[in-house]
Amino acid sequence: MLVVACIKQVPDTTQVQIDPVTNTLVRDGIPFIVNPYDTHALEEALCFKDRFGCRVATLSMGPPNAEATLRKALALGVDEAILLSDRCFGGADTLATSNVLSEAILRLNKQEDVGVVLCGKQTIDGDTAQVGPGIATRLGYTQLTLVDRIENLDPIKRTIRVRRKLEGRYEIVDAPLPVMITVVRELNRPRYPIVPMRLESADAHVQVWDNKVLGLDVNGCGLKGSPTWVSRIFSPERDKGEIIGDGAGDPSGTARLLIQKLLSKDLLPV
Repeated sequence: MLVVACIKQVPDTTQVQIDPVTNTLVRDGIPFIVNPYDTHALEEALCFKDRFGCRVATLSMGPPNAEATLRKALALGVDEAILLSDRCFGGADTLATSNVLSEAILRLNKQEDVGVVLCGKQTIDGDTAQVGPGIATRLGYTQLTLVDRIENLDPIKRTIRVRRKLEGRYEIVDAPLPVMITVVRELNRPRYPIVPMRLESADAHVQVWDNKVLGLDVNGCGLKGSPTWVSRIFSPERDKGEIIGDGAGDPSGTARLLIQKLLSKDLLPV
């Protein structure tokens, strides 16, 4: 059985800057990382490999430099890494992205039975949580979202039991394979690559599938296949704060000043 982990290269949001003139992201000099939620999906795929002997393939759609993200996955122990990269894939929203990823998974399924597809619950650059469910819908797979524990997997009976983390409660779900699972961070703790595997990954082969391989209608890919788009990116304006009194030297006087300020703005009951 093949387990597929979908991962994405994203900008490090702690260092993202916005051009004040064009209102677009400044990409020069910004480091890229593996989407944090996807690292947990990748770890769980490797746990399936450790426990059940499954083969693991990882997919990532992005520009050529996203190959570095897949090499990190190879260093952790995945068996196959595939970069989906073509100019016609660029600018895709979640609908167009799930279209490309689904076609790649179908292609993998022709070579080897795909039992489980794993995705992070969302990405830190889009935060939509739509790509995983979009893949499940297109492939007709059982959809299990917000999973924080894999209770059991039976490759022979082709069933899986998971625990879903919901607001204020948990839900135990039994489902037949194949399934698409989106995971939360509580599921596991991602492993670190050992030095020999990191060295091997530098020379490992990363497959690149463009649209000549997938054969998708270009009108369903990238910007052409995206019914939604980002019209503007901007930093919210923040009001400058005001320092009131000296909390260390005169805490009582500062408290009185604060109360007077709140009363003047009708923020406290009289």
